[in-house]
Amino acid sequence: MSVFNNALSQLKRATDQMNLSGSVIEQLKKPERILQLALPVVMDNGEVKVFEGYRVQYSSARGPYKGGIRYHPKTNLDEVKALGFWMVIKCAVVGIPLGGAKGGVTVDPKKLSTSELERLTRAFARQLSLFIGPDKDILAPDVNTTPEIMGWIMDEYSRVVGRQVPGVVTGKPLSLGGSQGRVPATAQGGFYVLTELLSKLKLNPKKLTAAVQGMGNVGGMTAVLLWQAGVKIVAMSDSTTAIYNSKGLNVAEVEKYKKAHGSLAGYKEATKIDNRKLLLLPVDILIPAALENQITKDNAGKIKARIVFEMANGPTTPEADVKLAKKGVVVVPDVLANAGGVTVSYFELVQNLQQYYWDEGEVLAKLKPIMVQAFKHVWERAQQLKIDLRTAAYVVALERIAQAIEARGKY
Repeated sequence: MSVFNNALSQLKRATDQMNLSGSVIEQLKKPERILQLALPVVMDNGEVKVFEGYRVQYSSARGPYKGGIRYHPKTNLDEVKALGFWMVIKCAVVGIPLGGAKGGVTVDPKKLSTSELERLTRAFARQLSLFIGPDKDILAPDVNTTPEIMGWIMDEYSRVVGRQVPGVVTGKPLSLGGSQGRVPATAQGGFYVLTELLSKLKLNPKKLTAAVQGMGNVGGMTAVLLWQAGVKIVAMSDSTTAIYNSKGLNVAEVEKYKKAHGSLAGYKEATKIDNRKLLLLPVDILIPAALENQITKDNAGKIKARIVFEMANGPTTPEADVKLAKKGVVVVPDVLANAGGVTVSYFELVQNLQQYYWDEGEVLAKLKPIMVQAFKHVWERAQQLKIDLRTAAYVVALERIAQAIEARGKY
């Protein structure tokens, strides 16, 4: 299943609702630049192993490229192209002056020692150094990458160019110019959007149930925020194990167990279920917060949730979107739901450039109105055109991107 073809299907569905220039559409079908890198790394045993890395700089129409780096054994160019495209849309949906990019290395980081991981990261940063920078392309964490890894990238890039450049990457440790509030930003931004949605639908969070797929930074924190708001979290999962308790999970205890054991396996206050079954539970809110292509044409018809809230990138295929719409399921798309992360990444870049830093309260205070306003624009466009929220989000974004492309002129 081509993730990039899924992205292009979403683009077409939106452009069918718009009077958009054909030249603009053609520009958005292809990345501006694709970098494919061979990364030789000396392993701890002295062997040299060559890893494959990618950076897709998709569009700079609205500003410098921006997007994360993921380390995953299944990372490939098709996936990275799709993720880069979605970053273009995401930045435009929330109205920040950045373009979109994505990168990755095909590797299982759990099989590397810390020193091997650092050498791989520095090799990646060195090879990218001619193509990145605060006014060119700003990197960030994604799946399996951390603030520590971002610190290595910043340090290696700074060594190559001969000066300190904290703005080359966001999601850094605070000691290297990272932003307060960056760790919870994606989840917090999603919570702001979901709160607005529940208000529109006149739903009381204290009377709702939810299942959360994924216990990384985004999924875990989203579960905590919903639980604190009174939503009953009946199921959670990590990459290997899903757990279910119809009476509700103590999310704080689940998080504590995961941190202590590295997995949900063996958690005794819930029943172990198949990870695929979690998606089909009879809950009000389903939150896919893991990887792409989780809700497909094969299982969409069995989804029982009233709301699918996409905290992962690309968890729902276009065919599944059609089926969910026919069932009356409200799907809040990734390009809106999880855009809090890139918004606070933008805040981090601004702070790096100004050398003036804000406390967490200031960061979250600046984040909330952006997320609320983005939701309102998307909601209003959906009502106006009588379309689903994903298509509406694309329409809003594409209008902004097209304005930037047209304003740049032709050559």
